[in-house]
Amino acid sequence: MFKLIRQEIDAMIARDPAARSRWEVVISYPAFHAIMGYRGTHWLWQRGFRITARFLSQIFRWLTGIEIHPGAKIGKRFFIDHGMGVVIGETAEIGDDVTLYQGVTLGGTSPSVNSEGQRGLKRHPTLEDGVIVGSGAQILGPFTVRKNARVGGNAVVLSEVPEGATVVGIPAKIVRRETDDRFCAYGTPLGDLPDPVARALEELGREVQGLRDKVAALEAEKSGDDVTPEKPRIVASSE
Repeated sequence: MFKLIRQEIDAMIARDPAARSRWEVVISYPAFHAIMGYRGTHWLWQRGFRITARFLSQIFRWLTGIEIHPGAKIGKRFFIDHGMGVVIGETAEIGDDVTLYQGVTLGGTSPSVNSEGQRGLKRHPTLEDGVIVGSGAQILGPFTVRKNARVGGNAVVLSEVPEGATVVGIPAKIVRRETDDRFCAYGTPLGDLPDPVARALEELGREVQGLRDKVAALEAEKSGDDVTPEKPRIVASSE
């Protein structure tokens, strides 16, 4: 247990340059308090103390602003940077070394439709090892975000994300795919990150220009075909 706690603290220090010591993390990081609270409530949940687990998780929500359902499954070295407004649903699954930023939701797409029929079913996403999710992102549905994927801030993810891919936008689209597993703050790689909408507009512009060129060539060809040489005029003379 103490080894797990130390791993959690060291993971936070490694990913947040503002953390200067283990004691600072223990006394001032809401993510640490929320995760430790989750470990306890999850233990109760697994042993059938469901109401107690939900009540205690609600207390940690009030204290930290982070809502983690005790039924969720979370791996080692999990880090929630800043944390306010994070929501993790009951059937969410999170691997090792995953990072979330503030305002992230791991939710379902239709929790109010036939709630009774959805009980016990997988409704929330699975995040594999090394995934990073930027602030405000919404990952909604029972699909998988594969290993080392990056989700940009405010993205709305509605389908599976391949391993190593970076997705941005509403709905989220792949803008980069690579195997680099280095830490990437806020899920957004540095450097030139292409905008999928701008890229689509540029492609459309090139296509329109190509059509204009073809139309101009056809008009020029047609104009050339209609030009016929003028016949010589015969003028009658009285002489």
